[in-house]
Amino acid sequence: MITETTMQSNEILLSAEGITKSFGGVHALRGASITMRRGEVTALIGDNGAGKSTLVRCLSGIHRPDAGTITLGDREVRFDSPLSAREHGIETVQQNLALVEDLTVWQNFFLGREKTRGFGPFRLLDRKSMRATAQDLVADLAVNVPPVTSRVRRLSGGQRQAVAIARAAGWGGSIVIMDEPTAALGVQETARVEGIIHKLKEQGVAVLLISHNFDQVLRLSDHVWVMRGGLSVAERRAADTTGDELVALITGAKSA
Repeated sequence: MITETTMQSNEILLSAEGITKSFGGVHALRGASITMRRGEVTALIGDNGAGKSTLVRCLSGIHRPDAGTITLGDREVRFDSPLSAREHGIETVQQNLALVEDLTVWQNFFLGREKTRGFGPFRLLDRKSMRATAQDLVADLAVNVPPVTSRVRRLSGGQRQAVAIARAAGWGGSIVIMDEPTAALGVQETARVEGIIHKLKEQGVAVLLISHNFDQVLRLSDHVWVMRGGLSVAERRAADTTGDELVALITGAKSA
């Protein structure tokens, strides 16, 4: 039985259709498409050079597509920059995490978005409020993360991932894109990050997961999009596919 709650939780938040992007004579995207639903983890997979990173950069405002449409809800949008994408509720956790090592956790949370207090030109940084907000966000999503006053350079790989994801979730609100979030992590730290992804899903956030780990893709995702040669060549519900089928779709041994 499909209830109203189920329908709301599965509504399409983002739809990208016919996205093309070229760099000189290199056609990175040839008409790629993808949809993301509220409260679901959508996986984007493909071999190196398939166009995954370029598509993600188009969705996160780093690149402007040459053609195609990106729709949020029922409204077509265009992103001029990553800031524009963030203003529309899309946050991205890049592979390099984009954290400044010499700053504290809370300073990284508010980098470029600092809170101030006062009036007119007489404004000061509201450090107390920023620390408290960052602590709430980390405590809500992450496990075993040091105090937000800790400098990032002292954190482990998993802790840094947790900070980057908590920052994205705290600011994003509706969509979080994660590019290989556990690629360089150990077993325990990977489990911690996967736990955060589960929490985001429970909170109704739409998560886009880019991963080469098919076991992880099948374990975490609800829907899988397969890219090859700059195109979205297939899509599957994760519960209805296997790792072997995904490999076949990526290599072209099996068609959609």
